[in-house]
Amino acid sequence: MADRSPVLRIINSAARESLKPLGVAQRGRSRLWIDDHGWWLGIVEFTPPRTAGSGLHVGAMWLWHDVGHLAFHVDAVRVGSELFRTEDQFTPLALELSRHAAANVTALREKFPALPSVARYLTLRPMRRGFLWDGFDAGIAAALVGDPDTARDHFERVLREDPLAPWMVEAQEKARELQAVAADRDAVTAWVARGVDSCRSKLGLDPMPLAIN
Repeated sequence: MADRSPVLRIINSAARESLKPLGVAQRGRSRLWIDDHGWWLGIVEFTPPRTAGSGLHVGAMWLWHDVGHLAFHVDAVRVGSELFRTEDQFTPLALELSRHAAANVTALREKFPALPSVARYLTLRPMRRGFLWDGFDAGIAAALVGDPDTARDHFERVLREDPLAPWMVEAQEKARELQAVAADRDAVTAWVARGVDSCRSKLGLDPMPLAIN
């Protein structure tokens, strides 16, 4: 139904009005828009419902995860679906979603202006049992800003999780590797740089010099 309706055209028009002036780029012709900061991304997704319309999901992705798909590692906002009935009815709803997206992109930029802000956020947020990536990300950020004790503590939390799936085993292997070099900021930075470069390549993003500060 969505393919036969003007939903995507209306969403794209609204997003271009609100997001392009901020320098946020559409990913192909999809419902995804990217705010590229080199080693992290702001992601806007105009989420499709089961029928025609759109919701909204805005968040941040840390590219040191080195994966070939977009992921939301920090949520900024989720908005439920607005359903399409007519163009006149849906157009103002799409505009409101796009403005909401722009406001949250700006909020993420203000929240994470540089690495120290990211490190403070990741290391101070409550650790959730079973959320292995919380400790992984916090450990990396702490090591990057030169706080090896905090980094090792967070990596240890990752290692205490029960590895119930192959991806968890892989994550713990990386955490163990990073824990061993947590006091060597240059080694951690080099590890992150390799991961970010690889992730950008997998995602089809242009190469960008790593500027973690």
